[in-house]
Amino acid sequence: MKTIKTYFVILVMAITMPSTAQTLNKDLSARQIITQMQQHLTCTWSQETVDTFKSGNPDDVVTGVAVSMFANMETLRQAVAKNCNLIIVHEPTFYNHLDKTDWLENNPVYREKLAYIQKHKLIIFRFHDHWHRTVPDGIYVGMIDKLGWKANQTDNSMMFFKFDEQTVGGFAQKLQEKLKGSQLRIVGDLSMRFTNVALAVGAPGSQSHIKLLSGEFTELLVAGEAQEWETYQYVLDASMLGMKKAAIFTGHIPSEEAGMEYCTQWMKTFISGIPVIYLENGSAYHPVQNL
Repeated sequence: MKTIKTYFVILVMAITMPSTAQTLNKDLSARQIITQMQQHLTCTWSQETVDTFKSGNPDDVVTGVAVSMFANMETLRQAVAKNCNLIIVHEPTFYNHLDKTDWLENNPVYREKLAYIQKHKLIIFRFHDHWHRTVPDGIYVGMIDKLGWKANQTDNSMMFFKFDEQTVGGFAQKLQEKLKGSQLRIVGDLSMRFTNVALAVGAPGSQSHIKLLSGEFTELLVAGEAQEWETYQYVLDASMLGMKKAAIFTGHIPSEEAGMEYCTQWMKTFISGIPVIYLENGSAYHPVQNL
């Protein structure tokens, strides 16, 4: 009889007590989730970084996590609608790299956006430096997977690729199909035939672009964005001098957003019991043909 009672008590406890995974993830704060992310990176967390909380109370309990490139107003509204109060973004929230807001105090756009964030108690965390520094680079992993270029890699840098010989124009058409939200800008000769491509996501700067283009390997540079009076002009001059150089600019968001979609999947491998969703920003531009 004693054995039956003991068994009954154990059975009731098993039914009523939450599982280990649920216990670990119940009532997690934003700070605890970021700590888990830090623990699953391969790089050491730096104190000199833009990867910090930009709004909200890090000790608030997280109801859901939304991952995206930018915390623009549409992203914020979608996060609220999906009951996600922690938003992890790759890029700035307040229009400058360091998210400084002292110069925006009287700006109407900033004030309304901030009011919305505060009203809904949204916690925004930027995840830029360390997602690039972890090995392999999280942004490049996601982008190479989306582009389908893994088999074309020439080394472990995830920056150099070799393709069957083809024209810049033909390559751009295939790239446009894979990056449907982008509006490509092509600099150089569309009929130029090439095999070697260098990939530079985001906006590493013209010096980085020109260094890649100056190497013997790179014939075509596929990049996110650049100031038009820098890399653009370098490629134009190279092409006009008869050199085998060209560039395709995808725009910043299309060049990196698959890396944040991959971040969502990565987070799901160690966070359970809390929704983790990806919100796509898409292009900020309207094609002329749609006007």
